[in-house]
Amino acid sequence: MSTQVRKVGFVSLGCPKALVDSERILTELRREGYAVSPSYDDADLVVVNTCGFIDAAKTESLEAIGEALAENGRVIVTGCMGAKPEDIRAVHPAVLAVTGPHAYEQVMEAVHAHLPPMPHDPHIDLVPPQGIKLTPRHYAYLKISEGCNHRCSFCIIPAMRGDLVSRPAGSVLGEAERLVAAGVRELLVISQDTSAYGVDLRYRTDFWNGQPVRTRLTELARALGSLGAWVRLHYVYPYPHVDELIPLMAEGAILPYLDVPLQHGSPRILKRMKRPAAAENTLERLQAWRRICPELTLRSTFIVGFPGETDADFEALLDFLTAAQLDRVGAFTYSPVDGAAANALPDAVPEPLKQERLERLMAHQAAISAARLQQKIGRTLEVLVDAVDMDGPIARSAGEAPEIDGVIYLDAAPDVKPGDKLRVVVTDADEHDLYAEPCD
Repeated sequence: MSTQVRKVGFVSLGCPKALVDSERILTELRREGYAVSPSYDDADLVVVNTCGFIDAAKTESLEAIGEALAENGRVIVTGCMGAKPEDIRAVHPAVLAVTGPHAYEQVMEAVHAHLPPMPHDPHIDLVPPQGIKLTPRHYAYLKISEGCNHRCSFCIIPAMRGDLVSRPAGSVLGEAERLVAAGVRELLVISQDTSAYGVDLRYRTDFWNGQPVRTRLTELARALGSLGAWVRLHYVYPYPHVDELIPLMAEGAILPYLDVPLQHGSPRILKRMKRPAAAENTLERLQAWRRICPELTLRSTFIVGFPGETDADFEALLDFLTAAQLDRVGAFTYSPVDGAAANALPDAVPEPLKQERLERLMAHQAAISAARLQQKIGRTLEVLVDAVDMDGPIARSAGEAPEIDGVIYLDAAPDVKPGDKLRVVVTDADEHDLYAEPCD
């Protein structure tokens, strides 16, 4: 073990919400004088932030822990899978400590216990005001709450992360302000249920820069839109009050983009899932949103092969997709999650049939997505450049979120770099991506 600067390796797995947890832990480590090691060999210990939402994620997490133990030997585990430490210790009894999700203080206590910090000069070990970020400099995730009040039968998030706990609006806006001051040009608002933001606080009034602002999504979105960065909303359930956001999108205050996790289109399956919205009401709401804001991009995720899903239920899902005309869709087959209520439901769907339905759904949606992208040919869009490679810049518009949606490939543009914004004309499209050239 080194006797000078203490070095911590870090492995971050899972969703953007877990990524934010990793950023907060890394920020605290740097604040206390620890260095972050890019390799196992050079680290005094390793922290692994796990995902435990589905079996595949658990397997990946256990493999990552095993690799860290083999390569380094001193491992602290945190994250969603840490909510059940016995599952981790049963496979990897040699881990030093296990903590649950968003348990920043417990992680730091474990680090202190197994790797006490060395005296350091806080004037030298400076941490940027916006904290340590794992995203590119020009965009950042902004987590506005923890936990969830829903009890969907397929999900164990409340068991791992607890009920909804919203951050006061002033805290969220202060962080957003620091991010924009540091060069962030796109804020990606995330939580387990973004549309429920502030319910637990009864939408109480907070203060930001001396001005009152309610801890409520509409007011938060309007204030975020005043900062000059793109504001993109993820994990938004189609509640009635979400209607208030659409005029903000139409007037350009926030991006005309909503990530709405609908999960299915059959009313019967939605009831078995214990989802908070009915398919018929959702279709009417989506259509109303598009009448107000025709530029709106809608993305969603769906589960196929949920217990009891019949051929008729699946056809209802396909009919829903046809009617909804969503721009972007992700889908996966249902898999039992330890502790989920859906495990007790009868009429499991055979795995081959799940896969067949997944392939049919994705093919069905691919045609819809391709047709909607074709409609953008000839249009002028503002884009944000993510990267520049040998073939030219790779960018995104309001219609593409990083990592999960398609991209826009640009013809060679001189002196363009990541983080730049420019206007382009769309020249072609395929099922996932657009092709464009910069405006003269």
